Amino acid sequence: MYLKKYLMFILVLAGVLVVAGCSASTEKKQNPADSVGNHEDREGHNSIVQLSSAELKEFDIEITKAEPGKLETHVTLSGEIIIPPDNLAHIHPRFPGIVKQVYKNIGDHVKKSEALAEIESNESLTNYKIVSLISGTVIEMHLTRGEVVDDVKHGFTIANLRTVWAYLKVYQKDLPYVKKGSVVFISAGNDMPVVKSVVDYISPVIDEKTRTATARVVLDNRKKIWKPGLFVNGSVTTSVQTVNIRIPKTAIEEMNGGKIVFVKTAKGFIPTPVTIGRQNTYNVEILSGLDKGQLYVSKGGFTLKAQMQKSEFGDDEH
Repeated sequence: MYLKKYLMFILVLAGVLVVAGCSASTEKKQNPADSVGNHEDREGHNSIVQLSSAELKEFDIEITKAEPGKLETHVTLSGEIIIPPDNLAHIHPRFPGIVKQVYKNIGDHVKKSEALAEIESNESLTNYKIVSLISGTVIEMHLTRGEVVDDVKHGFTIANLRTVWAYLKVYQKDLPYVKKGSVVFISAGNDMPVVKSVVDYISPVIDEKTRTATARVVLDNRKKIWKPGLFVNGSVTTSVQTVNIRIPKTAIEEMNGGKIVFVKTAKGFIPTPVTIGRQNTYNVEILSGLDKGQLYVSKGGFTLKAQMQKSEFGDDEH
């Protein structure tokens, strides 16, 4: 009798252990799944940014397809705008005398052979006229009515500003890359246009004081944009290469010490880490992180970044 009770106790204990083991096994299988599910929810909530079409338009966010493209590399040269010598005329009285009439002032436009002033000669006591040698604008004048003129300090300076030159300084390290015919982009600040031209001439000698050569760029100035004396930068193209993925620099955002691009998916915009390669002032090569044909935010990514950070901050508070 005692042996029978002992055997029954052993069987019951074994059954309890089996049930407990099954329950533990079930919990062990379920917990990782629950953990993954929570992780995905959290990642989806924090990392995916959703914006409507109206919001994209409101915040001026642009979406572009990732494609191959040509990437130009550049060297940047500093310089200034000058008047071509052939477009400049210094006009002075031929004979000493007294100024009787002044017909033109600074800023006036004149035509070639047009009268600028009238002088009474001291020798003959007859009047003669000073005429312009070129068509252009009066930029300097040192002559007033009744004044006695007897040297080259008196007269007019006429400039034809329809064409001007950008004189760029080329340091020794950049000489191998700057050639006659090289494509160059001339700029003078945020409010000025960027103009494409070519290097027209490179000086054959180095200036002893500045230790630079001079690259000359001819600019059309019929719109009177380029003022003589204006400081400019010239971005000279040194090479042109085709890359697999080229995107504008405006698409790149900084996050957690790395560079990301917001990629458009069916769920929303996802910040995707990218590796960049060669770059220039405006564009950058993408080595990894973005595939051909993917849609990405090419402009306005900072708005999505701010929205994502706002969402994360809200989660932390909650």
